[in-house]
Amino acid sequence: MNTRLAKVLVNGLLCGAALVALLPLLWMLSVSFMAPGEASSLPPPLLPAHATLANYRELFAHAGMGRYLLNSLLVSSAITALSLACNLMAGYAFAKLRFAGRERLFQALIGALVIPAQVAMLPLFLLLKYIGLVNSYAGVIVPGMATIFGIYLVRQYARGIPDELLEAARIDGAGEWRIFTLIVLPLLKPIIVTLAIFSFLAAWNDFMWPLIVLTGQEHYTLPIALASLAREHAQDSELMMAGSVVTVMPVLLLFLSLQRYYLEGLLLGSVKG
Repeated sequence: MNTRLAKVLVNGLLCGAALVALLPLLWMLSVSFMAPGEASSLPPPLLPAHATLANYRELFAHAGMGRYLLNSLLVSSAITALSLACNLMAGYAFAKLRFAGRERLFQALIGALVIPAQVAMLPLFLLLKYIGLVNSYAGVIVPGMATIFGIYLVRQYARGIPDELLEAARIDGAGEWRIFTLIVLPLLKPIIVTLAIFSFLAAWNDFMWPLIVLTGQEHYTLPIALASLAREHAQDSELMMAGSVVTVMPVLLLFLSLQRYYLEGLLLGSVKG
């Protein structure tokens, strides 16, 4: 009886915590379907009196939200693809290939994790300005091509690949590139999915760096466009909530649909490391 009561209490607390976490998102979704000014009444309504898509039509017809959505999709997809390529190759090299200074170089990379990203923004911006990448998609994409965390994650997982398997492939005459593509990559599938989700979410939600690099409105990503929209429509809560839904929902649905692979990759990486 005590065990059953404990389960009921634990499940009740978990459901209550989930409801508290979801309530703001649900109210945001509800307000996005309200008529202009309806959310400003006191007390604020939980549900729209007459649901309407006018706010979404305004966003895509006049606020240019479709262009910003495509910009975010382009930048996030490019960063994800390039970071996967760089992080996978670098992580595998640090895990399984022998070269001079490997351990010292990896220790230097790990030490760089303690440096706040904001510290490197000014010199990075000046470097991109010098080579002419400011106010371009490349200025946002290039700095995200590789991350220390991604290299570390792949290295920890790749260390669990048996050395005997790689040596057998070398004895059979396979080159390093063939070993990497045909043997290593299939074994890294769980961590590839995890790293892809992590990279895409980070790139999609990034606000500070695109704000610094992108000066032309036609290049804005969704977070910057939403902040710009907030300055112009500060009192239009319904329109702002619709913009928030457009920004949040794609990545939320992506994460929910792939969360099993994401968590599995993180757990496997920690066990194999």
